[in-house]
Amino acid sequence: MAKPDLNIFPQDNLSGKKIGLLGGSFNPAHAAHLEISLVALEKLKLDAVWWLVSPQNPLKPPEGMASLKERMTSARAICADPEIYVTDLEEKMNVRYTVDTVARITSLLPDTQFVWLMGADNLAEFSHWKDWKKIAQTIVFAIFDRPGYSTAVETSDTAAYFLDQRIPSAQAADLCSLKPPAWTFIRDTKNPLSSTEIRRKKL
Repeated sequence: MAKPDLNIFPQDNLSGKKIGLLGGSFNPAHAAHLEISLVALEKLKLDAVWWLVSPQNPLKPPEGMASLKERMTSARAICADPEIYVTDLEEKMNVRYTVDTVARITSLLPDTQFVWLMGADNLAEFSHWKDWKKIAQTIVFAIFDRPGYSTAVETSDTAAYFLDQRIPSAQAADLCSLKPPAWTFIRDTKNPLSSTEIRRKKL
């Protein structure tokens, strides 16, 4: 059996580390992505955050989608924090769905603690993602407030289904050590920017 290629990851010596995964199209990357990452580093006591720049989001049309190279460049331009790594892991692993992404990463790095980072706007539609229940049973989640979407934490199908697995935000630093499913909601993010709005203003 071929030895897995661990050189695709942006860091070495990951055993015992706590890593946040922020997936998305980053079309383009913006200050709200950075805010979520910085708050996650602080509240979840993470060692790093990896931005997973998607080759092509299955839920979004390819029209209007900048190339992966352009989106990687925009992400790196806005992200100067040394604990945040911009990656094309999904391209390197040849995966397109989050369920496959988290399964591959967690299986290749079993001694690393991962948490999936997500804005409340994505939580609202998370039940439309492929195998969404399996994702939540593979990796713990931290949900971050997004203006206009706070109610999704109370009313979304995902929040309702995993209601009993929610932990208080005061215990967020313990989230990575818990067995999935487990999640928390962090209200400390207020930036209203979205990639869609940025693109609309450029038209």
